[in-house]
Amino acid sequence: MPVEFELDLRLPFEGFLLEVSRTLTLDGVTALFGASGGGKTSLLRAIAGLEPAAAGVIRFDGDAWLNSADGVFVPPHRRPVGYVFQDARLFPHLSVDGNLRFAAKRSRAPKALMQEVVEALDLTPLLHRRPARLSGGEQQRVALGRALLTQPRLLLLDEPLAALDQRRKADILPYLQAAAHRFGLPTIYVSHAIDEVAQLADQTVVMDHGRIVASGSTAEMFERLDLQPLTGRFEAGVLL
Repeated sequence: MPVEFELDLRLPFEGFLLEVSRTLTLDGVTALFGASGGGKTSLLRAIAGLEPAAAGVIRFDGDAWLNSADGVFVPPHRRPVGYVFQDARLFPHLSVDGNLRFAAKRSRAPKALMQEVVEALDLTPLLHRRPARLSGGEQQRVALGRALLTQPRLLLLDEPLAALDQRRKADILPYLQAAAHRFGLPTIYVSHAIDEVAQLADQTVVMDHGRIVASGSTAEMFERLDLQPLTGRFEAGVLL
């Protein structure tokens, strides 16, 4: 079900200003796309509450997570978001099963959800392994499962495939695509890789120098000639 997400945000960095004012309708997977240094990860971190210097308004489905004028700042642990980073950040001393159960216990997730996550991400063969014995793609599948078991209302994916080679990316992309839709979670996916966005995203938000310059369906964004300096050429080979 579509969710309204209001952003009116300012976040200064040294030599850089993130300044976003846009109301988005989140439905399925929304990509934050643009060149490195455009502000994508900074915006994602602000949404998650990891940038306390952010000022303005963040309102998700009517709930204010930030309203600096009224002194409202919901801390990260109280925002209903699941966050998957570029590196999996799994607990090295726990098995895959232990990592998943840690998240499930904290959110009081029902056993049925645990079973569904394990099935959806094909984690059964990995349950007794430690993170050090997993490939990069397997680690990211576990990190995604752990995020889903926190029972979030919004899923944030910060370039989860950036450290993987092409074959590993191809292995995990179907899991990312299926999970977002199977669990009915609005998802924001950060990437500067056009092939990932083309395969995963229902809609795309194009960012440049800390600002949103365009948003709409993914096909529409990559077909716009005026955005080609930011998006690159959208060729049939990318879709194939």
